[in-house]
Amino acid sequence: MFNRIHHIAIICSDYQKSKDFYVNKLGLKVISEFYRAERKSYKLDLAVNELYQIELFSFENPPERPSRPEALGLRHLAFEVDDVELEAGRLNRLNIATEPIRIDELTNKRFTFFTDPDGLPLEIYEK
Repeated sequence: MFNRIHHIAIICSDYQKSKDFYVNKLGLKVISEFYRAERKSYKLDLAVNELYQIELFSFENPPERPSRPEALGLRHLAFEVDDVELEAGRLNRLNIATEPIRIDELTNKRFTFFTDPDGLPLEIYEK
């Protein structure tokens, strides 16, 4: 039986740019950071609201992957927020473009999408 999702792994093309995005712009907390010389790869463990959830990796020359929201496979990563409008405004002030805020027709909750530096679709969804 599964207990919960342990982590989500993201491979980035520019480690420093993605680290800045997830840590300084989105506000995720660094738990640990390793450089694996034999792989020429960074591994950054990040926490969302004090809960370890995201691994950010760098690799030399990773292959491109479609990341459009409707591509086959994992669609997007969603973060819960208390106020979508407030958080979207904060992201916009950091020059992170968000889509217009929409309302989920099933839950009546507000949400919007934005992307990370590599175009990975991210969502903020109201609590």
